[in-house]
Amino acid sequence: MTPRPHGAPAHRPGGDSGAGAGGTGAGAANGAGGTADGGGVAGGTPSHGAGSRPGSRTPRSRRAGGTPVRLMVGALLRGVAGAVAAAGFGWTLWHGVAEPGIALAFGVLVAAGELARWGARPEAGAPPVLEEPRGREPAPLAAAGALAYALLGESAGRPTTHGVAQTVAVVVAGALVGAVPQVARGRGAAALDHLARRVLAVAFAALCFQPLYNSGELMRAVGRGPRYALFLLVLLVLTALCDAVLAASLLRARTGHPYGPLLRDELRALPGIGSAVCATGAVMALAVAVAGLWALPVFCVPLLLTHLSFRRYAAVRDTYRQTIASLARATEIAGYTSPGHAHRVAALSRAVGRELGLSGPDLTVLEYAALMHDIGQLSLVDPVPEGVTARLTEAEQRRIALLGGAVVRRTGAPAAVAVVVERQADPYREQPLPARIVRTVNAYDELSREGAEHPDGALCALERLRLGAARDHHPKVVEALARVLARGGVTGSTPG
Repeated sequence: MTPRPHGAPAHRPGGDSGAGAGGTGAGAANGAGGTADGGGVAGGTPSHGAGSRPGSRTPRSRRAGGTPVRLMVGALLRGVAGAVAAAGFGWTLWHGVAEPGIALAFGVLVAAGELARWGARPEAGAPPVLEEPRGREPAPLAAAGALAYALLGESAGRPTTHGVAQTVAVVVAGALVGAVPQVARGRGAAALDHLARRVLAVAFAALCFQPLYNSGELMRAVGRGPRYALFLLVLLVLTALCDAVLAASLLRARTGHPYGPLLRDELRALPGIGSAVCATGAVMALAVAVAGLWALPVFCVPLLLTHLSFRRYAAVRDTYRQTIASLARATEIAGYTSPGHAHRVAALSRAVGRELGLSGPDLTVLEYAALMHDIGQLSLVDPVPEGVTARLTEAEQRRIALLGGAVVRRTGAPAAVAVVVERQADPYREQPLPARIVRTVNAYDELSREGAEHPDGALCALERLRLGAARDHHPKVVEALARVLARGGVTGSTPG
């Protein structure tokens, strides 16, 4: 639903319907875009992504200035991880495996943890718009096992001598075994980033611990009392921070999402599963030092139970998301809007929200509101042609928005989602940021649909939004949308 601002002319008919030209929602093809500085947009490339019509062209401009830098950072991190892994394997093969039984036990533990990772695949049947970027730790058991091996100085009272290089080699070997199913599912890029993150974080922890412990300097400096525990605590915190920075950097390089919100999401996860992983890894290392390898299965149980509990929670959450996605299709099935409109708006709204710094729960609220922004149209006796409510009176638009908010409240969605839906008919200056985003993205989807038969329909849609900035749409939201489109929009299939 696109409200008509005070004093603004109504949109032409044909908006809330059908797949817009490339660059809309989940169907934007590579090359969609616009300039971030409000300047002209030149050229265009044919777009045949999901939700686009052959022959329509999406706006293209100079890539965002940070794109080469983020790609270079991602390539650099992967290159460093590869070099560290190669050095670890080379050193271990040249000097032989120290304590092969211990190395095998920890290698199997890492491989088993990677194979059981809970974020390995998208939820079955979930629309692409509902898939979360898997930046946070998806394999806690493997992470704890790798960290325990990096912090292992003794086994059953006997000193270990595996060192940094063998630690890296064992962890990489286990992680490679666990990565096979991910590559088979076509998630090679994500699996490579996950492996790079694991290698660098473990190498950091091992480099800080193994040389000091094996040389005896650590025991001479801190002993085995509270100062040793404090040293481990500081090292665990530094390793967790290192892992968070690496995860956000690699996800930024792969997806193009702003770095700040990604890092904020990673840091928010540290007090939860991050602290459990670090604590379990340290306890495993201390327990093996006293009781030997028999301590591994015993101290894996708490984290394994946490893993299973999270799976059940995730299953409930995914069922709820499926309910929201199905409800969003009610207007399409009833003929009030065209197939795919809600999911296109939700996918592009989420990308714009990330561009504007939203993360975590704020993105979820934005996504749900975008999916259900037209739900109030079910109150109409006769559908508005093509679902374009901008031709209705302001009073009718407000009534539809309020009814939509009432429906959303009955779904059990967060109250903030209902507020965003209810505020869709308000002038943008009075709207919260999520409502402004949904308003602008919805208008873009409508306008690009209107010009779907024109080669530059999506380009014209973006330019019309720019002309309406400061009157119909917030300028910052319009420019964030342009930057998202400049990077290729949101690719994927459009449900429905």
